[in-house]
Amino acid sequence: MKDLKNYQFWFVVGSQHLYGPEVLATVEEHGKTMAAAFDADANMPCPVKFAGVVKTLDEVTAVMNDANHAEECAGVITWMHTFSPSKMWIQGLALLNKPYLHLNTQFNREIPFDEIDMDFMNLNQSAHGDREHGFISARLRKPRKIIAGFWQDAPMRTRIADWMRSAVGVLASRSLKIARFGDNMREVAVTEGDKIEAQLKFGWSVNTWGMGGFVELVNAVTEAQIDAKLAEYESKYTIDTDQMDSVRYQAKMEVAMQGFLEEGGFGGYTDTFEDLYGLEQLPGLATQNLMSKGYGFGAEGDWKSSAMMNIMKVMATGKTGGTSFMEDYTYHLEQGNELVLGAHMLEICPSIAADKPRIHVDPLGIGGKAAPARLIFEGTSGPAILVTLIDLGNRFRMIVHDIEAYSPIEKMPKLPVASVMWKPMPDLITGSECWITAGGAHHSILTYALTAENMRDFAEMVGIEFVHIHADSTVNELKEKLNLNDLIWQMKG
Repeated sequence: MKDLKNYQFWFVVGSQHLYGPEVLATVEEHGKTMAAAFDADANMPCPVKFAGVVKTLDEVTAVMNDANHAEECAGVITWMHTFSPSKMWIQGLALLNKPYLHLNTQFNREIPFDEIDMDFMNLNQSAHGDREHGFISARLRKPRKIIAGFWQDAPMRTRIADWMRSAVGVLASRSLKIARFGDNMREVAVTEGDKIEAQLKFGWSVNTWGMGGFVELVNAVTEAQIDAKLAEYESKYTIDTDQMDSVRYQAKMEVAMQGFLEEGGFGGYTDTFEDLYGLEQLPGLATQNLMSKGYGFGAEGDWKSSAMMNIMKVMATGKTGGTSFMEDYTYHLEQGNELVLGAHMLEICPSIAADKPRIHVDPLGIGGKAAPARLIFEGTSGPAILVTLIDLGNRFRMIVHDIEAYSPIEKMPKLPVASVMWKPMPDLITGSECWITAGGAHHSILTYALTAENMRDFAEMVGIEFVHIHADSTVNELKEKLNLNDLIWQMKG
């Protein structure tokens, strides 16, 4: 997975020639000071580059064009130190195709009441300079994030850092490739979707490779490669089985899959238990270990989940808390303690494990293949979100649900899968009705590392519908929002 430090954000300060060279020199000094402070902040996931003070239409247009063509630039941050006439920003902002953040701040924290004069006023005009700048973005209908506050304060910097992660997710999305081994599970609707529209909207290249070709790669794996992979498993997990042939076969599949993904530059893949031609087992442990390395995965051919998981893994790089493919399995409807049990047949990422996972071998009971090795563990506790992406025909809708996750409240010795429980916000009954009303899929991505704001920023950057189910949600309010959204998107279409 690419290091977030390989991306950078350009800090562009707005002004004009009206104030004279001394003022502009001070504006530049202040801009460099702020950019350097952001860059030195250990909580910022990416470097910040001072991209200059722009004072004319030509300067604005040039820096935005340069940002577009700089591969390492993941987004542009603007701030108006003085009044910067917004008509000179029109061409540049219209051309900008990178995520865009408008900071509403000022260099000084407080008004120097005893010393303030007209020279100070001419220099420090952010309060109305940012409003002029905000108008032109609104006039252009330019998607952007606006963050207000004092630039040295931690809350503002935390929001900037979170926005950076979403912007990097957009950049990663634009070059994402997903490999599909087999098709979608037969007759399932929600895992389908328009791959051409997905490439237009997100940049994803989603294509299918035959299982027979993958089997050839599996058969070409050497015993030495299997031994090396087994040593990796032993260093990371507890081996709780004497059926080592099954474990070694999973290692064999993982070596073949990782080699295929690396050679093709893929960020994720899908498979389906209905198409395992030539394989002895459904990939279980192999997929779980690949997910722990940042690869996206979608079961039953769910390429949208695979893509979103990879993007969210990238966005969460360096943060505590894991991110995993997930499925609502069954409910615990004890009155007053209603919970969801989340799991899957095999493919839950060990990044969400509360303790060291163990490798076990058990029959799958579906797919007609040999018993696969898999990781078994319980998920950690804490606030998290579920994210799903659905295709409504005329648009993509992202649904995000706030949850409180728990390790299972009781042991389940006969259920040989990784699992986690959660309480949906505001409660299981309301939350489930909201999720189903919005068309939420049975597959989702669970993450402890990201928040609904991270995902909202991503959705706004790529121009898709966003629905958030949270502690204050009600079914009726959600229905009204969805009806309004339908009208809005019909007009957009």
